[in-house]
Amino acid sequence: MPGGLPVPMQGFADVWQKAFQQFQNMDLRSLVAQGPGTETPQLRFAPEKLAALQQDYLKSAAELWNQSLHAPPPLKDRRFSTEAWAHNPVASFAAAVYLLNTRTLMGMAEAAEGDAKTKARLRFAVEQWAAAAAPSNFLAFNADAQKKAIDTQGESLAKGLANMLHDARQGHVSMTDESVFEVGKNVATTEGAVVFENAFFQLIEYKPLTDKVHEKPFLMVPPCINKFYILDLQPANSVIRYAVSQGMRTFVVSWRNPDESLEKATWDDYIEKAVIQAIHTVRDIAGTPQINALGFCVGGTMLTTALAVLAARGQKPVAAATLLTTLVDFTDTGILDVFIDENMVRFREAQMGQGGLMKGQDMASTFSFLRPNDLVWNYVVGNYLKGETPPPFDLLYWNSDATNLPGPYYAWYLRNTYLENNLVKPGKATVCGEKIDLRQLDMPFYIYGSREDHIVPIGGAYASTQHLPGKKRFTMGSSGHIAGVINPPAAKKRSHWVRDDGKFPKSVDDWVAGATETPGSWWDDWSGWLKGHAGKLVPAPKGYGRAGTYKAIEPAPGRYVKAKA
Repeated sequence: MPGGLPVPMQGFADVWQKAFQQFQNMDLRSLVAQGPGTETPQLRFAPEKLAALQQDYLKSAAELWNQSLHAPPPLKDRRFSTEAWAHNPVASFAAAVYLLNTRTLMGMAEAAEGDAKTKARLRFAVEQWAAAAAPSNFLAFNADAQKKAIDTQGESLAKGLANMLHDARQGHVSMTDESVFEVGKNVATTEGAVVFENAFFQLIEYKPLTDKVHEKPFLMVPPCINKFYILDLQPANSVIRYAVSQGMRTFVVSWRNPDESLEKATWDDYIEKAVIQAIHTVRDIAGTPQINALGFCVGGTMLTTALAVLAARGQKPVAAATLLTTLVDFTDTGILDVFIDENMVRFREAQMGQGGLMKGQDMASTFSFLRPNDLVWNYVVGNYLKGETPPPFDLLYWNSDATNLPGPYYAWYLRNTYLENNLVKPGKATVCGEKIDLRQLDMPFYIYGSREDHIVPIGGAYASTQHLPGKKRFTMGSSGHIAGVINPPAAKKRSHWVRDDGKFPKSVDDWVAGATETPGSWWDDWSGWLKGHAGKLVPAPKGYGRAGTYKAIEPAPGRYVKAKA
């Protein structure tokens, strides 16, 4: 055969020859935001890059075929690395061809010449296709699943079908054995009581673990797109319990899981009737003029917004604030940016801007597909093709415990943060009747970002340092959005980076260049900082709330957190 390709591989070569030609004039209408006056760009590829990719593909295809004649090619990808794959020539060859095709497609995506956002969308589309098209996702090619079906005389297939029907009824793919967990029984078990509630949240006060507490109480505002017990999974890794053990009189916002009664709730409602209400309530209960506060993820964005509203009113009820993996400046939003454009935001505004609910499962699915192999297809294969029950894991149970969002809240959030980045533009955003100006927030801030975070990129978390004028401390931890935060000192895992010269260059890379790595958790560094702003030690309260005004309503974790989406 001319060119040295065997007949079976020539078909692949012919297909790719046509694909390379078509890619040179690819129309990206589906990948580019279309609005008034928007021109549809043509995605172009440098001919020399396509030629190099084509030559590499043909060479690799020939090598693959020649290798397959003697022994299945060794595969390092964990999806295809078991003995069953190695001893199944058909499955092994299909996997090898798939990996070659995926590598070539990704190379073509990288070779594209276009604006950064269009290229990111192209890469994301290819990654989603590649994850879905893996031979391991299909019983006809999955050597492991075939072997298990034979070994169990078909029992694994029957269990897989039962698992699939169960997941269809519950509305999501099972990531863990959810029957093992119960909120308040073996997750969210730190002792406390609900001392206030309204239509938006319950306020939980936790029982002190020390004889004395710092006089300034401490309020935690978790994200309302999740449930608060990510901060209280188990006693050994509970951020809440840790804060209590450090002598903080600790309060936590437990968000209500919105139903139709909250379908018209706005961003302003959540700031005024939830975050600001929680701040005032904690002050009233403790009888102090100021408190300290923490915001996690979207909770940090909401806390910062609330502080700006209060500052515009001439009020400063928070002495010092902590932001964990929080975006205030939405310039760098990472992979989530591929979903955001004017058309998408207009669609959501038309769909639910005046009322409705953003379903929690829709939101959860979006986040899962940011890591499709780990959080989607891995469980499709295990649950359905192999008939396995995923092992109990509290973090994944929390991840599956979805929450809804009111449509007007969600639409405002999309436009004013991800699309227009209005919070960092002085006077641009109006919230609760006040112009937002972050330059008025002169209180100390402790800002934490995770180095491998795919939801709040480290550059996005660090960007807050450029807009908050008060004294700041920035800390970078290793790992991702959740694992980086939930990293107790006793675990002696990972590392964190700090910088003590007080300098905050514009780029996070420049900050890292002058930072010092410290093994282990960042929690103790944060605790030391927080204690420095928490005031003197006073006797711990003997009961919950405040006599005659705020009484214990029910034991923690309360009933709001138990409501299902």
